[in-house]
Amino acid sequence: MFCIVCCLLSFPVQGILAVIVLLTTLVFWMLYFKDSPYAHKHRSDNEKHFIDENGRQVPFPSLEDESTLDLSIIVPAYNEQDRIRPMLESCLHFLTDVSRKWSFEVIVVSDGSTDGTCDIVMEYVQQYGSDRIRLLKLYKNRGKGGAVCLGMKSARGRTLLFADADGATRFQDLEKLETVLHFLAANDITECSKPVYAVVCGSRAHLETESKGSRSVFRTFLMMCFHMHVWIFGVRTIKDTQCGFKLFTRPAARILFNNLHVDGWAFDVEMLYIAENLKLQLAEVPVHWTEIEGSKIVPVWSWLEMGFDVLAIWLRYRTGSWKIRE
Repeated sequence: MFCIVCCLLSFPVQGILAVIVLLTTLVFWMLYFKDSPYAHKHRSDNEKHFIDENGRQVPFPSLEDESTLDLSIIVPAYNEQDRIRPMLESCLHFLTDVSRKWSFEVIVVSDGSTDGTCDIVMEYVQQYGSDRIRLLKLYKNRGKGGAVCLGMKSARGRTLLFADADGATRFQDLEKLETVLHFLAANDITECSKPVYAVVCGSRAHLETESKGSRSVFRTFLMMCFHMHVWIFGVRTIKDTQCGFKLFTRPAARILFNNLHVDGWAFDVEMLYIAENLKLQLAEVPVHWTEIEGSKIVPVWSWLEMGFDVLAIWLRYRTGSWKIRE
């Protein structure tokens, strides 16, 4: 969408008229196909339970409940049988280090996977127990945003992290995010008596200069257009909105994921758009990141889809088609 607009603007008069027509059409389309102004994520009864290490069906808790653990890690996974095992090994090696005195859980959300992802995760449930590893099995593919949202709504942690299944970001960098989260809270969040609404985003923005050399000019141009598009219509405080490594306080996760409409790749943008509008505390922290083969993002097409979604998010909130519960 943003690339179409860029091309149209290269023809001054015709381009401006075409953009006006395009935006007007989008507004009428969104108002005509108006859904509920407030977000709601439906889940079947089976999706409200997990299977423990003894084969019993146990109900998930709710994000509305009080926390009972220090940390929850949400891992959205769609057909990740080739990447989920090394990611879990790295994650659990970090979390079970004897020097770290915290309670934790890892919730892997299988987003309609049709390969061996669920079988691999259940191996870890058997090994570590369902108090530490849980599988949330979605029976149809909802998209990354839908998977993360339902995982968050099933978590017990005082702080909640979502991390991509490819393991591209080092788990050691979680300590950097926690340090900044504590700073935002002004004191230790484990001792804070009032709700703290804060989000710390891992960022690859510092790697942008290095990665430009490995991309084609066209792909670099598209990425620059997308970042500008997000800045204009979405988020202005966070440079890298799409990094799959974000840490939330429980009150922040509760208010953000109860308001999330978008199920696809652009859910990060909507989430941060809501956070900015509610004036939540936001911060961005550089993380170590390595590109891992097997990405589900289709170059160019996925960026165009995200570009359209970002514009749709802005228009829906601006026209009142979507509203934020406070």
